[in-house]
Amino acid sequence: MLQAHRWLAAGVVAAAIAAPAHAAWPDRPITLIIPAAPGGTTDISARLIADKLAGKLGQQIIVENRAGAAGIIGAQTLARAKPDGYTLLMGNIGPNAINYALYKTLPYQAADFAPVTLVISVPNVLVVNAASPVRSVADLQAQARRDPTQVSFGSSGAGQSPHLSGELFKQRAGVAGTHIPYKGAGPAVAALLGQQFTFMIDNLPSSMPYIQSGKLRALAVTSDQRLAELPDVPTMAEAGVRDMVVTAWFGLIAPAGTPPEVIDKLYAATRDVVRSPDISGRFKSMGGQAGGNTPAEFSAFIDQERTRWKQIVDTAGLAQEQ
Repeated sequence: MLQAHRWLAAGVVAAAIAAPAHAAWPDRPITLIIPAAPGGTTDISARLIADKLAGKLGQQIIVENRAGAAGIIGAQTLARAKPDGYTLLMGNIGPNAINYALYKTLPYQAADFAPVTLVISVPNVLVVNAASPVRSVADLQAQARRDPTQVSFGSSGAGQSPHLSGELFKQRAGVAGTHIPYKGAGPAVAALLGQQFTFMIDNLPSSMPYIQSGKLRALAVTSDQRLAELPDVPTMAEAGVRDMVVTAWFGLIAPAGTPPEVIDKLYAATRDVVRSPDISGRFKSMGGQAGGNTPAEFSAFIDQERTRWKQIVDTAGLAQEQ
């Protein structure tokens, strides 16, 4: 009998040793990297879901801003992280789609990442300071044509969708303008509030509070239809700028090699959080739409976005050294 107990104990120990380390994931806090400064949509959406995701997973979510270099710093940090599910990225259209075409060399590649799920997608909005005499897209075009050297546009960073949206607007609207990049939408919006440049095509959530408070004037949205939250603001097409539909997106990404079981658990928890009435309602009030697609669907979507933006960057001749 004693020998049998020894065999049983040995079997339990062997099974524990053989069990994968990720079986109990998560058993410690998770770090969520934000590749931008506080105040932008990447930061806002990450912080909105962090606490609820922590509740679902039973562990703290530590939000860490790693701003700079068009999201490259944050994305590179994730690419170098151990693929154990304890380091994640709130990826977005910039570092995870546009950058591959915009920069000839990058310290990471698409194969370094394992997409988990889309969190939120949002249109962009063309805004000017409320003190500006520009009250429509036509006014902005007229001003730019009168004196192109006096027109500039800000963005949350080179390679982010506000930057490429500004470049697209220049092409489609037939205007010139100097690009002024910042380390995130928060600093860029603050600069526009300080009248440091002419206009910005921002992700809607970071400009929405200032549009509603009357500090910024919205001239057009990049969605294909008007938004219920801004019913008096025309689409770019209605404002006379054709082929100017842009949707920015933000979603959870893990390092490549993260165990499928961890990805699946993280996906299920995030999907439930973003589709909950509370969070989806908050996203809607910001002009956004909740995500929650599967890892395979999100991966295919990112592949399509990389191809789409490569065509845009190549056509505009925007490729540059990193």
